[in-house]
Amino acid sequence: MTSIVHSVAYRSGQSLGEIAIDEISEVIKQPDIFVWLGLHEPDEALLLKIQGGFGLHELAIEDAHHAHQRPKIETYSSSLFIVLKTAQLEAGEVVYGETHLFVGPNFLVSVRHGASTSYAHMLQRCEAGTKGLHKGPGFALYAVLDFVADNYQPIVAKFEQDFEAIETDIFTDRFDRLVIERLYALKRQLLQLRNAALPLAEISAELMRLHEDLIPKELRAYFRDVQDHVSRLVGLIDGMRDMLTTAMQVNLALVANNQNEVVKQLAGWGAILAIPTVIFSLYGMNFEWMPELKWRGGYPIAVGATLLGCVVVYRRLRRAGWV
Repeated sequence: MTSIVHSVAYRSGQSLGEIAIDEISEVIKQPDIFVWLGLHEPDEALLLKIQGGFGLHELAIEDAHHAHQRPKIETYSSSLFIVLKTAQLEAGEVVYGETHLFVGPNFLVSVRHGASTSYAHMLQRCEAGTKGLHKGPGFALYAVLDFVADNYQPIVAKFEQDFEAIETDIFTDRFDRLVIERLYALKRQLLQLRNAALPLAEISAELMRLHEDLIPKELRAYFRDVQDHVSRLVGLIDGMRDMLTTAMQVNLALVANNQNEVVKQLAGWGAILAIPTVIFSLYGMNFEWMPELKWRGGYPIAVGATLLGCVVVYRRLRRAGWV
């Protein structure tokens, strides 16, 4: 079946080779053996066969089949069901997927849906190590959680580069709709990544505190490492979101300040133009001694008074910085 990525049995950390799905129920009955089964978008028939082979709960199987689950950890009799949100970069864009994990005393079943990096390299690294798989499915679970957490790091680095690319445009005194749209898009992406990563820290914390039958004490330090790793990533994301919010506020303040300067200049020139407006509006009034009609000096005096008033107001506004 193409949905089966790997199906390997281990004893004392050493691989016993691939095993068939139909043989799993008998293999896991043997002492000191655990099975690591990896699936990629399996169909319902295969999941039902897995349910029978490992004795999994039907509700967990239903969740694993339909996917689109929130990150969580649930306990079913002697096994755990864990949902993780995975993320990776494809053509410069962040895409999300899910990994569902069934963990028991002698098995680990991983079910990948959507965008998710293959666990083949991580599996090879575990098999090549000398201090891992002999600790059982608990260590295999840690390896998967750590791998998922590591894949968040390149995305955070990309977001930092995106922010640096638009940071210069943010700190300007002009309004740029495209920059604001890019800024909001980046904030939305940061929130999506935070919502994917934060539950992983909570799941690791629960695995450290509870489930001693599946996670022995000597493995708790490993899950604490995953929790610390994710907590640092979430801290970076929160810090970047705060920087984006501050940058947006500064940009809006700069734009508002620039608009105030424009309003001040318009008000200043309006005050200057008000002088000739008031004086020359007198020509629309009907009275006997109107300038230019019965007073030969009326025109030059009116114009001179207008120019003098404009100059005086201009100089005062110039000293005040309004024009």
